[in-house]
Parts: sequence; C-alpha cells; structure tokens
Amino acid sequence: MRSSMTQGDTLGVIIVYVYVASLILITDRVISKRYPMFGRKFLHIMTGNIAFILPLFNTREIMVFLAAAPFILFTFMISPYSPVKSMQIKASKAGHGLGLVYYSITWTVLGYLFFNHKEIIAVGILAMSYGDGLASVIGVKYGGRTYNVFGDVKSYAGSCVMFLSTFIIMIVALIFYDVSLSHIVLFYLVFIAFITTLVEGLTPKGIDNITVPFITAGLYWLFYNIRWLT
Repeated sequence: MRSSMTQGDTLGVIIVYVYVASLILITDRVISKRYPMFGRKFLHIMTGNIAFILPLFNTREIMVFLAAAPFILFTFMISPYSPVKSMQIKASKAGHGLGLVYYSITWTVLGYLFFNHKEIIAVGILAMSYGDGLASVIGVKYGGRTYNVFGDVKSYAGSCVMFLSTFIIMIVALIFYDVSLSHIVLFYLVFIAFITTLVEGLTPKGIDNITVPFITAGLYWLFYNIRWLT
C-alpha cells in the first residue's frame, strides 16, 4: 500500500465528493420536491458518471477506501432506514430504500477487484446507472405490456431500453478508455447487453443494483481474458 496520495488521487477524491454532493443537493432541493420518482432516477443515472472520473486515481486503496467505501455508510444514512431522520432525502423514499447503498457497495467491490482495468469497473457502473436507470424511466412512462418475475413488475419496453442503453453506454465507456472496438468486441458487447437485460428482468426489486453491474463487469472480464489467451 502506498504511503501517500498522489496528485491524481487527491483530485479524484475531491471531484467525486463535490460531484456526488452537488447531485444530492440538486436532486433533493429542486427535482424531488415536485417529481420524487424522477429525482430518484436522475440521481441513480447521473451518479454513474463517476465511471469517467476513475482514471484520475493512481492508488487502489485511495479510490476504494477513501472515495468509494465511505459512501456505503453515507447512502445508508440518507436512506429511509437511517436512524437520523433529518438526514433522509426525498429521492431515497421514492423507490427502493437501499438502492444507493447497493450502488456504493458495488462500486467499492468492483474498484478493488478491477482497479488495474478501470474500463471493467466503468462498464459495470454504467450498465447499472444508465442501463437500468433509463429502463425504469422509459418503462414507467411508456410501459404498455408487462411481465412479472419474482414479484417485480417489469415492462417489455423497459427491457428493450435496458438492452439498447447498456450496449450503447458500454461502447461509450470503451471509447473513453481507448479500447479498440473490433467486430468481435462489438458482438460480445451485444451478448453482454442481452445477458444483463435478462438478469435485470429476473432480479427482484432493488437487488439489480448489485446483480447488473457484477454480471456486466464479470462477463467483460471473462471476455478480456479470453481475448488475451487466444
């Protein structure tokens, strides 16, 4: 473990904290006052942009234990389950109360496992934030036909959006991380998006904030290793 933070680590921690604090303030003080459900999804989606801050970090322990892990406790304290009622935010009451806590756990674990391959962390986080988030927004507004698995109602429209948005945001992430998008990579991204969509559709309420990013990151990690072994 390195004994001190690098300039990149310091900048990364500052940007993460300022960005998340700004999102929470905007969501709770402005958006959620009139549109609590949209406020929750706005926070869910926009928090995913942390994936584009990751390259600033040079030290695994700093990113994981200083920039990511503290949000597990913080998001619990602003959730409906918080023992300090004054800390609860409106957006956390509009959907699954522990959604943001699962989000923080996911980022922490993925950050520790794949620190040296931040594109893997990014595809996991972004599939959860943009993919699952947009699926919920579009599904609620334009749902139409629905299906029910394990007690959680999902829409076919939402699942289609989940597939398309996950595929597109993974491409954006890989371009950002300077990964060459060959035909085989694009084909595999389609496969990952398809499996991730199935997982999201089968996962009970709230837990998809854990299953979606782990499945997405795990499948990309598997593909990464297969590519380099062949």
